[in-house]
Amino acid sequence: MSTEIKNGSIKKAVYERYVREGINYHGYKQQMTEDRAKNVDSKVKEYIHLNQRRMARVEKTYKVSGELAAHVTSLKHKTFWLVLTEHWCGDASQILPALNTIAILSKGKIEMRLVYRDQNAELMDAYLTDESRSIPKLIQLNEHFNVTGIWGPRPNTAQLLVKQLKSNPATAVTYANELHLWYAKDKQQSLEKEIAKLIFRANLFCPDCLS
Repeated sequence: MSTEIKNGSIKKAVYERYVREGINYHGYKQQMTEDRAKNVDSKVKEYIHLNQRRMARVEKTYKVSGELAAHVTSLKHKTFWLVLTEHWCGDASQILPALNTIAILSKGKIEMRLVYRDQNAELMDAYLTDESRSIPKLIQLNEHFNVTGIWGPRPNTAQLLVKQLKSNPATAVTYANELHLWYAKDKQQSLEKEIAKLIFRANLFCPDCLS
């Protein structure tokens, strides 16, 4: 796809291809298990195992709030969530299970497809966060593959927390511990508020007007 992404501009046909070639959440979890078994890097294997446990916990405990459920069930148009991720990403382990639960609630209106950051560098480089390849990154598309919103790599409050922790040499090395404590206390509430705004944007756009 190198000749089709120029100066950060991505054609609708390219987005469509990414969506078509992406995998669903179930497939992602299967590949995650395979990656953990085959990966030769013991540290990465440990990250993957920890993330699998985090995902299982979120799957078990997360329930969509009534307020967000109202936004999801009122969604008028087919919407795609194209998400850049990796198995070793701690933020993704907290976010993806919740996004999948929300997508299931939409009864097909939201289709989430996952693509790997390191295999899709050009797409990732079109959606940098402060010039870094931070993930997960959610690109929201309508049925004609026009972009209707972008989210990620983490809720705004968590993003500010990470910046503060990384700027301090005393906390920079262990910032991930504080970040995951924040996720545990927040219980996806901050994520819900931001995803509600994203879905609201999806309803604002007329797909046929942008086609």
